[in-house]
Amino acid sequence: MRRFLPLGALLVAAVLGGCDVPASGPQTGGEPVAAETRASAPARPARDPVSGLPWIGAGELPHEGRQTLGLIASDGPFPYRKDGSVFGNRERLLPRQPQGTYREYTVPTPGEDDRGARRIVCADREPPTAECYYTADHYSSFRRIAP
Repeated sequence: MRRFLPLGALLVAAVLGGCDVPASGPQTGGEPVAAETRASAPARPARDPVSGLPWIGAGELPHEGRQTLGLIASDGPFPYRKDGSVFGNRERLLPRQPQGTYREYTVPTPGEDDRGARRIVCADREPPTAECYYTADHYSSFRRIAP
């Protein structure tokens, strides 16, 4: 059951996104005839227009967060028993959805004896509309993970 397949693509893009390999066109006499240029991506607004929360790129997540995204994309196995359990959104910081829509996953914190405070919460939706949020402070605040 791979519900979050685009997250795998998101993780790959985050890992490879920093690699900028110049491309050159056909060569004639040692000189490039044409060089490809990368079009600038349109600027993303500072906040997600749906949730109103600030964005965070997958590449900006801590290393453990990127690993957790990979586990979500591959449907586990997850290291903690509570991973994949329903997130109730009692804080009402995420967009309101029917109960059971959101699932939470642990982002391990080095040096912690327990699950720590970091989580990724994803809407239980089929791709490509899956949406995920990151909290570093046990649900006191969230950032929308950019698709």
